[in-house]
Amino acid sequence: MPHDIVNGHIGHNHSHGDHLHSHMPDADRAEELQVLTAQFIDGFVSAKDKMSYLRLAGVPLEIEAPEGGPSMKLVDVQLTTEWQVGTASPSFGSQELSYLPYPGDMVTERTNMGFVYVSLRAKHVTDLRAFLKHHPAARDVS
Repeated sequence: MPHDIVNGHIGHNHSHGDHLHSHMPDADRAEELQVLTAQFIDGFVSAKDKMSYLRLAGVPLEIEAPEGGPSMKLVDVQLTTEWQVGTASPSFGSQELSYLPYPGDMVTERTNMGFVYVSLRAKHVTDLRAFLKHHPAARDVS
C-alpha cells in the first residue's frame, strides 16, 4: 500500500471500488470542518434568500423522525456563540476539578449553527458540524 507524506503527515491511498481515497489525520479533518463551518455560517448570514441558500447547500427541509413516526419539518436555524474562557479537567486523586482560566489573549470564540426540525411529537436539532461531516463537498478527498 503506497504511503504519502502530505503537510508533514503520513497518509495512505487505497482503492474503494471505483475511486482512490486518502485519509487525513484527525487534526486536519477537525481544522477543515472548522473552516467549512465558519464559511457556511458566513454565507448563510449574508445570503439575501436564506431558503435558497439552504436548498443549494443540500440542507433537507424534511427529515425522518429519529424515533420513527411522521417526518419532521425544518422551522428554525439557530446560531450560538460561545467563548472558551478556561479549561477544567479531573485532578489526580481528587473529586475537585483542576481549573485553568485563560488570560485574555487565549480566550477563543466559537459560533455554531443548528437546524431545528419539528413534528407534532418531537423537536430535533441537527448540528451543522454533523450535517457537514456527511455532506458530499466535505468528504475526505485529498
